[in-house]
Amino acid sequence: MRDPSPYRVCFVCTGNICRSPMAESVFRFHAGEAGLDGRVEVDSAGTGPWHEGDGADRRAIDVLTAHGYEQDHIARQFRAEWFGHLDLVIALDSGHLHELRALAPTPHDAAKVRLLRSYDPDADQDALGGLDVPDPYFGGTDDFEECLEMIEAASGGLLDAVVAALDAEGTAEKVTEEAARGTEGAESARSAEHMQDAQDAQDADGPDAGKEPV
Repeated sequence: MRDPSPYRVCFVCTGNICRSPMAESVFRFHAGEAGLDGRVEVDSAGTGPWHEGDGADRRAIDVLTAHGYEQDHIARQFRAEWFGHLDLVIALDSGHLHELRALAPTPHDAAKVRLLRSYDPDADQDALGGLDVPDPYFGGTDDFEECLEMIEAASGGLLDAVVAALDAEGTAEKVTEEAARGTEGAESARSAEHMQDAQDAQDADGPDAGKEPV
């Protein structure tokens, strides 16, 4: 069976300098810890172009570094054409969710968009803000710490979902390849049977046709 293609996850917030690069760093770390290097590709983007080409917010970098996460980030804007090669598009709040789904070229692409905190089993969707990760940009260090806590709380559930998708993809591919091998085997058997039928017909019409066996 061939190596499966990477499962691609893109985190999206507003400007791609605070929440989404934090989520990217955290999830990449957890995917690596799970042994999924090479099987999962992680990146991030923003719904708008305001910070394209900039690095992550200094406060986001400081909080990530303090908690042992690495990052090497350049902000960019999400493009509709990316849907075709992405498996999951993870929105950091409901505004991003609606904007991304409206941007999706097809219903199938729109279904790839999910809220990050929907993967946190302890998140209270009826609480103020629902499943949003609040934007820490206009706050202080405590707001960035809270943002990181929410991201970490949801990352385990997201990782479980990605692993399940990879397992299902591998199973489906294995079934397809086994079916293909079964078809090839059946065709070989039919070919051998046809060759034997042709040989039998040749023997029946040959110079010894009708003679009793010696």
